Amino acid sequence: MKTYHTNNERLVKRVFQDVFDKYDFMNDLMSFGVHRLWKKSFIDWLNPQNSTKLIDVASGTGDIPKLFLKKINNTGKVYCVDENKEMLNLSKKKFYNIKNISWYCNNAEKLPFKDNYFDYYTISFGIRNVENIDKALHEAYRVLKPGGRFLCLEFSKVRNEILNKFYKVYSKSLPALGKFVVGKSEPYEYLINSIERFYTQDEFSEQILNQKFSNISYRNLSAGIAAIHSAWKV
Repeated sequence: MKTYHTNNERLVKRVFQDVFDKYDFMNDLMSFGVHRLWKKSFIDWLNPQNSTKLIDVASGTGDIPKLFLKKINNTGKVYCVDENKEMLNLSKKKFYNIKNISWYCNNAEKLPFKDNYFDYYTISFGIRNVENIDKALHEAYRVLKPGGRFLCLEFSKVRNEILNKFYKVYSKSLPALGKFVVGKSEPYEYLINSIERFYTQDEFSEQILNQKFSNISYRNLSAGIAAIHSAWKV
């Protein structure tokens, strides 16, 4: 399969370092708040059970852990993993009074956890930033328990031709918007380029299959602007 992903790890770190303090605001602004609906659909499809353990990779400022804990009535445990310390610090501030959540500054390709440990592995808008996606998927498989579930939310390929034309025109405006709001256009140029290089829905499903996962499926959101990929370790 042709690989579209050719990121440089140091570039990714610098990009998120530049915008960490405006990250949530820009996500709301760029998506008109729709990313929050996508994340709710993501957790609804995960349908986690009470008293389970989640590893949330590329956890950012903690949107997925917040929804997960709400869904399971705060009965389980969440492990947030991100390479960006400032992002993790923002997440810690959100959860300062919650005891069943912890934070780890690590990347997705080498997780500091034992085999067969988690009930769920989630990653939202982070897999395309990983330098070696195969290694990240291998690690996801390794740390999940047998019967554990992998769920990934990521930008994808729009299936509607007319919508795709509008989406591409809008995307080209994002670097200028970033320059105006946060004083930096480069992170949003990177964002658009990384989305364009990423796999199609079917190609990414094949990547997941190559790492021994089973029962692989996906759901498109907003006609494929984003997609949720689901898989199981059996």
